[in-house]
Amino acid sequence: MALWVDKHRPKQLDQLDYHKDLAEQLKRMVMGSCDFPHMLVYGPSGAGKKTRIMAMLHELHGSSVEHLRAEQRTFKFGKSARIKLTIVSSAHHIELNPSDAGIRDCEVVQDVIKEIAQSAPVVARSAESAMAASPNFKIVLLNEAERLSKPAQDALRRTMEKHAGTCRLLLCCVNPSKVIAPIRSRCVCLRISAPSHEEICSVLEKVAMKEGLELPQTLAMRIAHSSERNLRRAVLSLEACKVANYPFTDDQRVELPDWQLYINAVADDILSTQSPQQLLKVRGRLYELLSNCIPPELIIRGLTQALIKKSPLAVKHEAVYNAAQYECSMQSGSEPIFHIEAFIARFMSVYKKHQNAA
Repeated sequence: MALWVDKHRPKQLDQLDYHKDLAEQLKRMVMGSCDFPHMLVYGPSGAGKKTRIMAMLHELHGSSVEHLRAEQRTFKFGKSARIKLTIVSSAHHIELNPSDAGIRDCEVVQDVIKEIAQSAPVVARSAESAMAASPNFKIVLLNEAERLSKPAQDALRRTMEKHAGTCRLLLCCVNPSKVIAPIRSRCVCLRISAPSHEEICSVLEKVAMKEGLELPQTLAMRIAHSSERNLRRAVLSLEACKVANYPFTDDQRVELPDWQLYINAVADDILSTQSPQQLLKVRGRLYELLSNCIPPELIIRGLTQALIKKSPLAVKHEAVYNAAQYECSMQSGSEPIFHIEAFIARFMSVYKKHQNAA
């Protein structure tokens, strides 16, 4: 049984509940599909970047883009080096996360785009999209583009120019400042801002109505605030609240994701005791989070937010500064655990020093 966040995801641009002006702009771009540009779509998590990209592809190619297949591809480098990546594709596009290849992301990007550019595009289209001109290119969707290494981004820039006639690139990311300027200059950059609390409430009410539920306005607003304007998290929280208790009540507890509760527990451990033994215990919990595919950036950000809520003002300033410093160094490092653990050790030192001074 599908989760509500997938079950009620809009599939067409006309079905989007907010940023209507942006939907109209995307429609105009699709109508001139012969001049369809490379695109860089960016914005915070849960703002609807992927939903709008897939709705645009639906407008461009029809319902055939929903017929997805996932496959494990093995990329060989030299005699012994091999990397497996999961690639999702349809007859008209291919989607991958090249940053999962680590230091080999440069070769992966070049191989995939070269393969797609050399294959003939599928021009057969469904009746619902027959009104638009048939595009003569395939689309490559690269997720988390900001995590690509500098050599991979340089290679991507050259590949964009070489194969512009047969494929288009859609880059999806959270922070566009980590994408090099030559790539940004070759793309139409679209910012998808986070929905407001009122817009999230409106979406939650529509989801509840489709499920035949009665959702109090007060509870909807509390879910919207707890989700931090992340629509995906808000819909997941609504479904969790339904499982925990229905009929809904105004004062019902909003269910938080397990990873967020776990990070809050780690923050409590850090604040309770500052010692090498405690740091070793926290390290094991960090490995638990990373092994469950929680992004390291999300871990360090969640820890910082949880720690500064219960810290004195003087400690808050240093914590935010140190978190920014170690998050930046983590981008160019090899093992995220080293940088997260270094941030925790620094926080323990500052916090204990402040406690002793008090």
